[in-house]
Amino acid sequence: MTGSFQIEIVTPGRIALARGDIIAVRARDASGSFGIRPGHADLMTVLPASVVSWRAVDGETGFCAVRGGVLTMSGGKRLAIACREALPGQRIEDLESEIVAHQAGAEDSDRAARTAQMRLHAQAVRQIVHFLSPARGPGGHGLSDSFAAEDAS
Repeated sequence: MTGSFQIEIVTPGRIALARGDIIAVRARDASGSFGIRPGHADLMTVLPASVVSWRAVDGETGFCAVRGGVLTMSGGKRLAIACREALPGQRIEDLESEIVAHQAGAEDSDRAARTAQMRLHAQAVRQIVHFLSPARGPGGHGLSDSFAAEDAS
């Protein structure tokens, strides 16, 4: 089959790739690696974290690392991939170093988020303990004062 098709790779925050001159795509799903050419039958499949490659009419090749996603081919003319994250690149070697750097940044970000979550949790526990503790001194604001007042009446 001759001709070309459109490819679009999107994440929730951006369009990572949009081209209309693609003649071949290589991807991987649970069943293994597969290829798509212009005129391919309609298809929908789930992609694991993997690298999708393509070749354009002029012979240019490209790659895109995707963090899972859904690939759909419609009408033999439009391939779309919706994924959580996508890192496009022209050379697989460059893409590999970008992925390593991206993962390191993501790990740092996750670590900072977990630390902030633990701090908030500890602060909430301290506030609960303070609220439930008996008051120290006259006119305190502890919960046990409320119960003591009810018992006295």
